[in-house]
Amino acid sequence: MKKKPSLLTEHLDHLQLSCVKNHHGERALQAACLEDHSVLFANARSLINDLSDAQNRGGLKRELKKYLSPRLLICDEVGYLPIDQRGADLLFQVISQRYERGSLVLTTNKAFKQWASIFNNDSTLTSAVLDRLLHHAQTVVIEGGSYRMKDQIQPPSSS
Repeated sequence: MKKKPSLLTEHLDHLQLSCVKNHHGERALQAACLEDHSVLFANARSLINDLSDAQNRGGLKRELKKYLSPRLLICDEVGYLPIDQRGADLLFQVISQRYERGSLVLTTNKAFKQWASIFNNDSTLTSAVLDRLLHHAQTVVIEGGSYRMKDQIQPPSSS
């Protein structure tokens, strides 16, 4: 009897999620791994640094393959730290080359209207990134407190 594909498998070819919390990115990674899909989880800053170092050594094309070959790439903490123009261009290359070729999950704490600040205030680049990300996207916006802090924060007492 043939196993019915899961919801993740059915949509993995065009999965584009953005504005999700780290915890949800990790859940997507776990689900994809359990179904034997190739997955790479990378911190945005590490991804940019790796590509920048490779570019300096003349090995950018080879390093890009690392981020382009998995069926699912999860890029964590996009926008938490400033990205210079070179970093923005390198991250755009990954997003652009994965467009319609591989699934991508981005975790960020920034609303789309703030994304120009992520990409060094380059509105043209930001528009191109959002165009590719949102074309097939299932955007998940989560409001509320931190999952990690759920047991640490005490609600104010009403007196």
